[in-house]
Amino acid sequence: MIVVVMGVSGCGKTVVGAALAEALGWPFLDGDDFHPPANVAKMASGTPLVDADRWPWLDQLSGEMGAILARGGNAIVACSALKQAYRDRIAACAKARDDVRFVHLKGDIETIAARLDARRHRYMPSTLLASQFATLEEPADAIVIDIGGTIAEEVANIRAELSAAGVAQ
Repeated sequence: MIVVVMGVSGCGKTVVGAALAEALGWPFLDGDDFHPPANVAKMASGTPLVDADRWPWLDQLSGEMGAILARGGNAIVACSALKQAYRDRIAACAKARDDVRFVHLKGDIETIAARLDARRHRYMPSTLLASQFATLEEPADAIVIDIGGTIAEEVANIRAELSAAGVAQ
């Protein structure tokens, strides 16, 4: 199984995803590591990506996820996955319905903007946050986790939801 921890920049995908991976004993992949250099340069300059920029990135990420599933493995993946089309694209690697599950880390723009202002990301400036919220299509079938808790609380909530769905411990 692949659990994709998704949401806008600054919601905690990497931190929560890595903590969830550690708790489950699964590998962690950060979707940011799969961006081609042109995407990184574009975002670093403050220019939002367009769909044409995202498709090769999402295809590469989906390919890696598919390879993990083909080996019978599990992983936690952090990926913004802001639109349903993006989620469909990366989940195309799945052979069964529950092979890929999405966890949406949800918070309001004020909370997330404060988080972004307090951190330095290698290429994602806080000026792109509004474009992330504008692009976000909230998923209908994801586990939704409020970002107001501690990392440990968020991980526990995700694990409880996955367990209740019968898809992970």
